[in-house]
Amino acid sequence: MEIVEVQGVQAEVARTLFARMRGLIGRSGLPPGVGMLILKCNAIHTFFMRFPIDAVFLDRNDQVVKVVRDIRPWRPFVWGGWRAKKVLELDSRNRA
Repeated sequence: MEIVEVQGVQAEVARTLFARMRGLIGRSGLPPGVGMLILKCNAIHTFFMRFPIDAVFLDRNDQVVKVVRDIRPWRPFVWGGWRAKKVLELDSRNRA
């Protein structure tokens, strides 16, 4: 999987439809400083997730447009707004 640095975080890139749909489902967590960047995305869900996440919604230039913290598993819908084009997902348990 492709790794990029965005907003100071090493992020796995979910570029394909399957990778975007799967996201972090099935994982038990992420190491500190590591996230997942989901492209072509302005809304997420946390169905089947095993841990809470922070979602950083970004515009096409990687500027933050919205941050939602402590999204618990099984939340049906979190919207980043019209300007959001991608989302950086982080394990909220790693936040200092």
